[in-house]
Amino acid sequence: MRGTWVLLTGILLTTLVLFPVLPVQAEEELCCPVNEDIERTLYPANPPLQGEDVKNLQAELKALNYYDGPINGVYGVLTQQAVLKYQRNQQLKEDGIVTWQVWHSLAKNLEQPVAKTNQLPPPTGELAIIVDTTKRKLTVLADGKPYKQFNVACGKPSTPSPVGTWKVVHKATNWGTGFGSRWLGLNVPWGKYGIHGTNKPFSIGSYASHGCIRMHNSSVEQLYSWIPKGTPVYIIGSPFGVPGQGHKRLVRGDRGSDVFEVQRTLKRLGYYDANIDGIFGYGLETAIKKFRKANGLPMDNCVDRKMYEALGL
Repeated sequence: MRGTWVLLTGILLTTLVLFPVLPVQAEEELCCPVNEDIERTLYPANPPLQGEDVKNLQAELKALNYYDGPINGVYGVLTQQAVLKYQRNQQLKEDGIVTWQVWHSLAKNLEQPVAKTNQLPPPTGELAIIVDTTKRKLTVLADGKPYKQFNVACGKPSTPSPVGTWKVVHKATNWGTGFGSRWLGLNVPWGKYGIHGTNKPFSIGSYASHGCIRMHNSSVEQLYSWIPKGTPVYIIGSPFGVPGQGHKRLVRGDRGSDVFEVQRTLKRLGYYDANIDGIFGYGLETAIKKFRKANGLPMDNCVDRKMYEALGL
């Protein structure tokens, strides 16, 4: 255990060097809902609705012993009957329509066996949060020592979580319809990201989100009561996304930790003099052209495999 924390401390120090703490942005910039986890409303239709959300619904109903059909992602008669039975037993409107209220009710019932946590007194001292995207773990530190660890879901390969050093700048309860019961917003400059609850409890422990850090509602409620605004949040892992997925080809308009790291590297090498904000704009495009010309790369305005290699990334 001690060896693990020595290694983690080393990773954290590296993160601090690569991604220094950004100044806290104005709260208003981060307090508007985004479409990160908003559920689609499911309803009886002909032809029937299909998709991953229907599979999630079937899996959750099966776990609660309301559904014994196939997990096929088709909102057919068997699934509709299971929804009606669930709505009846939960004293919800019995119409076969799966709204966010139904999703939230399912999550609440599913969490009781899988996310029950021992209640701890609030941690004291200087607090910080480390999110390890490779292990999908969130750890609360009190005076530099681990106090409590939670399982989380992180960003999918196509929408990775923002690796770097951030701060909690916004807190809200029941913020939007797809973010569970609590929201802690972060000052990530290229988009709206946060630590929040979820109405998809089966996703915890996986790469499933659009970049936010998902927790069981019972876990995020405990975290929310401990963490004040201004608490540092260190999201560690590869700035280029989920391990093993390769580096994305970057073009103008892209945003993310990978753009942030390219900006940081080009600035260190003297090619980039604009803000390091994770947003691929005109300034970065100009720097890329200069770097490619100086290093004998084919003239282009993108970051491709050859440029990653030339940058040492």
